[in-house]
Amino acid sequence: MAKLYSSAHIVKILQQYGFFYVSQRGSHAKFQKKKPRKTQTVIVPANRKEIPVGTFNSILKQSGLEESDFAKNSKRKENPK
Repeated sequence: MAKLYSSAHIVKILQQYGFFYVSQRGSHAKFQKKKPRKTQTVIVPANRKEIPVGTFNSILKQSGLEESDFAKNSKRKENPK
């Protein structure tokens, strides 16, 4: 069963892994992490209680993190579906 995360939780974990807030446009916040040869950018929907599974998977892909990085850092809600 898939797990659901809030925007606030995702932002907290991204910041723990070195991402910092850059800007916000509409309802999406931009976070970046500088690396020696590139800058990694992650877009997170702002102020959402539950991020859809597909959106969460996109955030994982953009950040290079794994779901286990999020799982070990908080309590999560079970997806009732």
